[in-house]
Amino acid sequence: MMISKRRGLAAASALAAAALTVASCGSGDTPAAGNSPASSAAAAEPVTIRVQTFGGGSNFGYKNAIEKWNAEHKDIQIKEEHLTDQFEQQYWPQMIQWLQSGNGAGDVIGIDEGGMGLAKAHPEWWADLKEYGLEGRKADYPAWKWENGVTADGKVFGLGTDIGGMSLCYRTDLFKKAGLPTDREKVAALWPTWDDFMKVGQQFQAKVKDTKFTDGTNTLYNVVLYQEAAKNGNVAYFDKDNNLIVDKNPAVKAGFDFASKLSQSGLTAKLRNFTDEWAAGTQKGAFATVGCPSWMLGVVSGNAGDGMKGKWDVASVPGGGGNWGGSWVAVPKQSKHPKEAAQVADYLTSAQTEASIFTDFGNMPSNSKAQADAAVQGAKNEFFSDAPIGEIFAKSAESLQPVFLGVKHAQVKNAVESVIQGMDDGSVAYDKAWQQLVDDAVKAAG
Repeated sequence: MMISKRRGLAAASALAAAALTVASCGSGDTPAAGNSPASSAAAAEPVTIRVQTFGGGSNFGYKNAIEKWNAEHKDIQIKEEHLTDQFEQQYWPQMIQWLQSGNGAGDVIGIDEGGMGLAKAHPEWWADLKEYGLEGRKADYPAWKWENGVTADGKVFGLGTDIGGMSLCYRTDLFKKAGLPTDREKVAALWPTWDDFMKVGQQFQAKVKDTKFTDGTNTLYNVVLYQEAAKNGNVAYFDKDNNLIVDKNPAVKAGFDFASKLSQSGLTAKLRNFTDEWAAGTQKGAFATVGCPSWMLGVVSGNAGDGMKGKWDVASVPGGGGNWGGSWVAVPKQSKHPKEAAQVADYLTSAQTEASIFTDFGNMPSNSKAQADAAVQGAKNEFFSDAPIGEIFAKSAESLQPVFLGVKHAQVKNAVESVIQGMDDGSVAYDKAWQQLVDDAVKAAG
């Protein structure tokens, strides 16, 4: 979740530019054969592996890991291309086009959980990592995380990066201003339920007029959705036969009802997450709380900047835990350097790398060996007031329940969240929002 942002037209332009670049020179084209000194020099140049990622803030947290690799491997150099903050809206639709056309994708690409159903359904898009000895990585992961990176015909195409977990990030200075406790244990005790959370928000809003209690509807909608999904068969928008169940799943309606109530209570800053305005709001103190799966820590700290260090903390989420998010890396079949790309994917998901990413940026490892690492278990986050993030996230990692996500999950998620956020900013009427959500989900599912 990089500090540099590319959203809206800028993001689309960046993706288009990347496509043109790839079309003109390929994914690290090898030079034409020849005996000239120039040809010999070109042949001796290192292989460049392009790693394409998405997300806000510190992104996948690869900055330090890539610098370390590049310092130690002169024959293979990693170049990260952060394409956009928006996965469903921009990154994944463009990536699908590149994968279908056989041209444009990087040598290693990141895939959010919402894209994995479609990715699994298209084995022809991927290099088989078993050909490079990576089937031995199976023991490094919980069964569900490993199996989500394997196609029906047995091709290993994806290695897990991070997983979700759940917490709430909050501004201690603003809580103090509102006369609320700031200690994370006492804060968590304020909101055992979501109704209690709303009551705390009303207390906050009564004392603090220039800041809203929470960022918007969508981050907390997702927290509630995934909590409720665990109570309803671990499904969200699709059942396990890939039938759309948006209008039938109580988890979706519970998340929608909470988002509507939250917005109508006047507790939100009406910001759409992963936008420039949302990032600026984080820095300027436009809101005091945000739903925080482990990977969101890097987003918040990246958006807020070092000047906000120590003003944020992490507390338990109302209603217990939950699991939102997590990603994989894969090697597209179109890569001209699949062997070297497999080496890079292996490195980026190794126990040592995932542990260092967690301690540096907060992305919770999906690698079981990394989860057991003492540095992970005892990790604290300086930005978040030295919050014991290892204790908060690592202990729950083994018990996380995966939520089934259908082949068209990303497309439906985008449609649903547009309505959830539209309710909040006034572009969708509250009394018509549920029916629009269902109708738009049906259209998105095709």
